[in-house]
Amino acid sequence: MLSLAHSPCPNDTFVFHAWAHGLIEDAPPVDITFADVDVTNGAAERGAYDVVKVSYAALPWLLHEYALLPSGGALGRGCGPLVVTAGARDIAGATVAVPGDRTTAYLLFRLWSAARPPARVEVVPFAGIMPAVRAGRYDAGLVIHEARFTYQGYGLTCLADLGAWWEAETGLPIPLGAILARRRLDTARLAAVVRESVERAWADPAASAAYVARHAAEMDAQVQRRHIELYVNRFTADLGEEGRAAARTLLDRAAGAGITPPCPPLG
Repeated sequence: MLSLAHSPCPNDTFVFHAWAHGLIEDAPPVDITFADVDVTNGAAERGAYDVVKVSYAALPWLLHEYALLPSGGALGRGCGPLVVTAGARDIAGATVAVPGDRTTAYLLFRLWSAARPPARVEVVPFAGIMPAVRAGRYDAGLVIHEARFTYQGYGLTCLADLGAWWEAETGLPIPLGAILARRRLDTARLAAVVRESVERAWADPAASAAYVARHAAEMDAQVQRRHIELYVNRFTADLGEEGRAAARTLLDRAAGAGITPPCPPLG
């Protein structure tokens, strides 16, 4: 049995439902661990899982042990992280809550705010960021996932859409989450299994609905549906050359800015 770790977010439970439930012929059985991406980034660096969903920003520390799979990840347009506030108009000198120091969201934030950086950054579990900003404990928060659809309900406003900024800068989609597998495994077979799991999810969305709802932090069915429609797209089936170019551009810029080490080839 292989170990598989990913977030409990609707896009991930939707994508991996078929594999997790033994619906793919001859696929290896998997033991699922649900964890926020900041946790899986660190766990992957320790080699804790056979297959794992991580941030693209974490790849420079991981590709010696893991191979990037071309299916199952999260890339796209109009789906980037947001900087939200309860009234602040500028990030310079602010105190900001972020979901992880090796997340793609934080990497984008550092690139975007390089000329006018905040005074202090603190890592906060994703689910706690918006309540903490609303309560005034932070001037701003960097949010991901379904927060794109729900931040207004916390009385917050969007100061910056970092995905839109990235697309304007590069013309490329934003690479958010990557699926990695240990290099010692049959990575070609695992890539095919993940792709089939994606295709089965699209072919019969109702089959995974209860599983998605059971694990979703945001229980509103409409938000779950919008989340899946946004983050599960053609790049989830296959990165393709455009997806790989987006990842290479992000990681090259990060290394050039001294934020990350140079990244090994994506393969």
